[in-house]
Amino acid sequence: MRATPLRLAALAVTATAVWFGLSAVAAAKTPNILLIVSDDTGYGDLGPYGGGVGRGMPTPNIDQMAAEGMTFFSFYAQPSCTPGRAAMQTGRIPNRSGMTTVAFQGQGGGLPAAEWTLGSVLKAAGYKTYFTGKWHLGESDYALPNAQGYDVMEHCFLYHCNAYTYGDPTWFPDMAPELRAMFAKVTKGSMSGNAGQPPKEDWKVNGQYVDTPEKGIVGIPFLDKYVEESGLKFLEDAAKDPNTPFFININFMKVHQPNLPAPEYEHKSLSKSKYADSVVELDDRIGHVMAKLKELKLDQDTLVFYTTDNGAWQDVYPDAGYTPFRGTKGTVREGGSRVPAIAIWPGKIKPGVRNHDIVGGLDLMATFAAVAEVKLPENDREGKPIYFDSYDMTPLLTGTGKCARKSWFYFTENELTPGAARAGNYKAVFNLRGDDGQATGGLAVDSNLGWKGGEKYVATVPQVFDLWQDPQERYDIFMNNYTERTWTLVTFNEEVANLMKTYVKYPPRKMQSEVYTGPITISEYQHLKFVRDKLEKEGISIPLPTGN
Repeated sequence: MRATPLRLAALAVTATAVWFGLSAVAAAKTPNILLIVSDDTGYGDLGPYGGGVGRGMPTPNIDQMAAEGMTFFSFYAQPSCTPGRAAMQTGRIPNRSGMTTVAFQGQGGGLPAAEWTLGSVLKAAGYKTYFTGKWHLGESDYALPNAQGYDVMEHCFLYHCNAYTYGDPTWFPDMAPELRAMFAKVTKGSMSGNAGQPPKEDWKVNGQYVDTPEKGIVGIPFLDKYVEESGLKFLEDAAKDPNTPFFININFMKVHQPNLPAPEYEHKSLSKSKYADSVVELDDRIGHVMAKLKELKLDQDTLVFYTTDNGAWQDVYPDAGYTPFRGTKGTVREGGSRVPAIAIWPGKIKPGVRNHDIVGGLDLMATFAAVAEVKLPENDREGKPIYFDSYDMTPLLTGTGKCARKSWFYFTENELTPGAARAGNYKAVFNLRGDDGQATGGLAVDSNLGWKGGEKYVATVPQVFDLWQDPQERYDIFMNNYTERTWTLVTFNEEVANLMKTYVKYPPRKMQSEVYTGPITISEYQHLKFVRDKLEKEGISIPLPTGN
């Protein structure tokens, strides 16, 4: 029998269980872990962050989570969906895994089989692992959750919401029929499957208010209903085996645009807008999951973590989230990466804690591994040395100490050196990509900025901001006659130099999806031999700009 990528992945996880020292069952059960991730949720949308009722969208369930646990105020994601989710799953900055952006549907590819994920690490540690909802890390079989360490994936979605509208003639009547037919053919809908088995498509997805799985089609407004149902079912299944720890990753599709609230949530928000209605729906569905956890008496032995994949996409106003920071999704400004996050762990995390330390989605890997009492692997799933950019947050969560993280690097797509870096309360911005140096989102008049602009580097003179005094990054203090802070570069240079050293021993993987980075110039053609060779041998393909 031929060894398929799925079988190879399953064998890799089984074999590495020996490396983890799991030949004997641990005497004491480790805690369960529930990770809830929403999409494009703005820092200022939720009640604990000054949103909620004040934004016309009450979030009582998320408010209750904050009251019961720890709310993070300097928690970072990546600037867009695919790198944000890749960073959470792998504990590695996206350029290491090659997951800096995602291909259009039909182009295949995705998260390399060699990568470790939260699912594969925790599965090797003896956890039952489940996945439901948005994946957005590629569509090849080897890149899907059931090949990446998850025992079960149900109602897994491979794209951002608006990708499901491309083949819908009511959304884009001007699209050429043959292109629409192509999108309709290659776009995969709800995907389900067990580890080691080929995935199956449950039904297609479109942008309509239609809920007919029996006819093979479900619209965007109903997707989170199925994600919630899968999550509840997973919890009920896990409760039947209380002696085996579980890891459940529930990823809601809301609130990525186009926001189409389920019918029962239309006009349920105070502001009656689609986005606000969708936030109310998200909060309600999170509340149902938390209620089920308590109903099954699993809550006292479970670490719950909620966050989102990237900063608010303010440029799609009014179908968008809100952040009080400068910039928007896709930029290295604070608005692109600083996101809401809440952790609950009864008996470990004190209720009502407000934390301002620098941590982020990258740190879930080391944290969950610590909770599972397992060391992170030294080699990837193909046996090659691997580097994790993840720091253990458990001392922070339990109040017994600090997280070792002191800095944060901001990346966009093609960058190897970071476009910005934060060390303590200071931030250096090297690349103004996406806003062309101007204010974006809530600070902009032109809504056509965001990540749509080209790269614009500040050469060797970065902008420097004090995020305590100036969280909106408005006052560059690198060099002026009042607050000159050129000395901060010593710290930034050291942090970036340490990062760059890791690439020597642990080189980044090939980018899984290329984006347009500008024209190839005449001077490049004349001076760079590889460009000429490529023209002669295979020509030059210009990738389409993409993102999300």
